[in-house]
Amino acid sequence: MFDYSITEIADVDFGQPIAEQIWRTKYQYKTASGDIDFSVHDTWRRVARGLAKLEDSARQEEVARGFFEAMKEFKLLPAGRILSGCGTARNVTLSNTFVMRTLPDSVSGIMDTVKEAALTMQMGGGIGFDFSTIRPKGALVRGLDCPAAGPLAAMDICDAVCKMLVTGMGRGAMMATLRCDHPDIEAFVEAKSAPERLRNFNMSVMITDDFMKAVETNGSWDLIWDGAVTRRLSARGLWQAIMRQTYAAAEPGVLFIDKINTENPLNYAEVLSATNSCAEQPLPPNGTCPLASINLARLVENPFEAGAELNLNELRRLAGVAVRMLDNVIDVSRYATPAQLCEAREKRRIGLGVTGVGDALVMTGARYGSQKAVELLDNWMRTIQNAAYLASAHLAKERGAFPLYDATKHLKQPACLRLDADVQHEIGKYGLRNGVLTTIAPTGTISMFAGNVSSGIEPMFATSYKRMVTGPDGTKSQEEVVDYAAWLYRQLHGPDAALSEAFVTALELHPSDHVRMQAAAQRWVDSGISKTVNCPEDIAFEKFEDVYLEAYRSGCKGCTTYRPNAVTGSILAA
Repeated sequence: MFDYSITEIADVDFGQPIAEQIWRTKYQYKTASGDIDFSVHDTWRRVARGLAKLEDSARQEEVARGFFEAMKEFKLLPAGRILSGCGTARNVTLSNTFVMRTLPDSVSGIMDTVKEAALTMQMGGGIGFDFSTIRPKGALVRGLDCPAAGPLAAMDICDAVCKMLVTGMGRGAMMATLRCDHPDIEAFVEAKSAPERLRNFNMSVMITDDFMKAVETNGSWDLIWDGAVTRRLSARGLWQAIMRQTYAAAEPGVLFIDKINTENPLNYAEVLSATNSCAEQPLPPNGTCPLASINLARLVENPFEAGAELNLNELRRLAGVAVRMLDNVIDVSRYATPAQLCEAREKRRIGLGVTGVGDALVMTGARYGSQKAVELLDNWMRTIQNAAYLASAHLAKERGAFPLYDATKHLKQPACLRLDADVQHEIGKYGLRNGVLTTIAPTGTISMFAGNVSSGIEPMFATSYKRMVTGPDGTKSQEEVVDYAAWLYRQLHGPDAALSEAFVTALELHPSDHVRMQAAAQRWVDSGISKTVNCPEDIAFEKFEDVYLEAYRSGCKGCTTYRPNAVTGSILAA
């Protein structure tokens, strides 16, 4: 039986105090009457059982054990919403990512949407809005004979609502997008120049291919509302306004929206115009997606030795387990609105990704951004993509394809055409259980929980840094937090051993190194990637601008940079 008693469970060796603190404050299930999770094993077991309860009764124990074994040793990391909420009595969602319904261009429609957004955030979801459907500021409101307030006023309302919501999951998080041809695009770009405004929003401009062509040819660009041109301006001038604001304040980011829609495997059933709060998940109106990440740092055999390599067979196995796990999440999870539930079940979108990429590269002797690192990452992500699609096809054989599956159209999508021939064959036979399968999310909290592995697809931030840690008894102390790869290296080679040349940190890299890695992964990720391109404070504006052009030309779906600045300050010091 899958029922370990407390005495049979050895405590997990967290390695570092930060990992235990994260578990106790974020994922340990507690109620007013006392602890329910006495150990991390209890947490994993709770989640495993909660996600296996939809299985046939004869298989529940077997499936739950499989989920538990995948999570054990921090190899498969369900996202925080799943770890903290699954198997509990809390009225929370198990999905991290949401996009709200299309915003109606009316006061009542906006307020109804804001209410749904508040309920979604209250349940723990991060959300996104496309404000392109809101008429520009000053446009006539027929029937009232007065000028419209515009999309930024609607954003202010959302920001105020988000500010008041503090849930057990922490504060709400939101993304705002606006098309590059909306008449208020310049005001949108400048909106966060004031340090206090719209602080609960991340912001991204939806950039079209036509706009990029106009930028490259120094052409004009039309701003359009309701089918009519309201103004004409220089495309390059607007582009540089976006770049200069981002250079000065780290926002807005850019989303290459035509690339996003062309590469979306479900483009025959939906149009994407917004993402979740961290931009890794472009979603349709009412869209949602549960997340999990495979911890590559735990899969390297013979780390730091000449023959170090990732165990690809284990990678394939974990990808298969994760697909079943996330498919179950869709039906176990709660949703704030009936439309979200319907959207989730019609397309059965899931987001399987990775974390610990930077550490895994260090362990295999590859410098982040190098040709070797690009080739390794390409191989690892290709392995995951093929394994996930194969697992989804076999799940479709068992449970049926997702309701909106169209075999004729889906098999012609770029993501499917890039798969190995044997995987395409299985999809042709059985279909797919899930409309979209892979993404790479930021994994800051679950990465620290797993021993402070490098987050998502990012390089390691620093080999070590100082952080205030709260102990089990409530006392606070400043502790050294060590990157997992550096911690393991010290365990193997001694505390004073010189680190290898592969130990490179985010701020030591050239921005092109970051873009190169994002582009390599994007080829094998059918949704989006959350990635920050770190830039030095003294980077010339022209070089900074080139980062975004390189991202566009190399096939990335978006680009976000961070340069220390007066508005947002500097990142945590090592």
